[in-house]
Amino acid sequence: MSTAVSAAAPLPLRVGTNANNAMTTGPLAARRALLERVRAAGLDHVFTADHVSFHTGIGMDGLIQAATLAASVPDLAIHIGVYLLALRHPVPVARQIAQIAESAPGRLHLGIGVGGEDRHEVEICGVDPKTRGQRTNAALEALRGLLSGEATSHDDAFFSFEDAKILPAPDPAVPIVIGGRADAAIRRAAMLGDGWLGVWCSPKRFGAVVREIDALAAERSAPRPAAWDHGLQVWVGLDADRGAARERLAKEMQAFYRIPFEPFEKYSPYGTPEEVADFLAAYAEAGCRHFNVMPIASNVEAGIEGVAEIRERLRATHA
Repeated sequence: MSTAVSAAAPLPLRVGTNANNAMTTGPLAARRALLERVRAAGLDHVFTADHVSFHTGIGMDGLIQAATLAASVPDLAIHIGVYLLALRHPVPVARQIAQIAESAPGRLHLGIGVGGEDRHEVEICGVDPKTRGQRTNAALEALRGLLSGEATSHDDAFFSFEDAKILPAPDPAVPIVIGGRADAAIRRAAMLGDGWLGVWCSPKRFGAVVREIDALAAERSAPRPAAWDHGLQVWVGLDADRGAARERLAKEMQAFYRIPFEPFEKYSPYGTPEEVADFLAAYAEAGCRHFNVMPIASNVEAGIEGVAEIRERLRATHA
């Protein structure tokens, strides 16, 4: 049992924007120009999602996207929010992570979740949706061992292998944060993660989860992180006209999630970058150390510049 209390200073506040289709598809020069714009704007990272076949069949492989992005522009960190680990075997996943870490050391930041929005996506991968949480725990435990560089064996109802070794081990280690709102996800973050990646929650709830994770981590068998890296993934609408910002944001979210915008509205700020930054400041005060911001704006460039202004305002008071 690990009872040591983290003594390290909090991690610096980081803000990133999503790597949309314009940054991952189409002419290479145009993609690189947008990613260079992200870097020049001072943003800390770009993030990508992971879906095999979401609702209508759309998707993206989070690790392939991360490798593509890392190769397209130097020095920019790549976050995956979140990777559906339960749909894969942990040994080849460990090799993929190690490969990216070898070519882009210190730049990969891995979020892991169970993917709760589309059960059919899980079923078509041959996984019983009822076992997603258990499979994620098993795969995550195995992945932690594999990424250590030590020979790792694992045997449970989901995966069985002996003396698997993945070299070279990532150096520095790849941070792993756990997404999800359920009690099981929060416990998973405390026991197996380097932090929690929140979504669709209030600042009050965010702060409560941060405290709960720190308390639960007293039961953790492995050493807990020197400093927790809790984050928030958030959709935002950006426009000088709040009505236009809301309309654009609602349209995009409803098209993606196939449900009305209204249940998400209180967690999805819209307006000017200053208004959005004021909304997000409460999460920084509650313990958020990185933001994955999904900007919906009049165009890609406006989204990048808007998120950069949000970052500047947040770091002025919460760095």
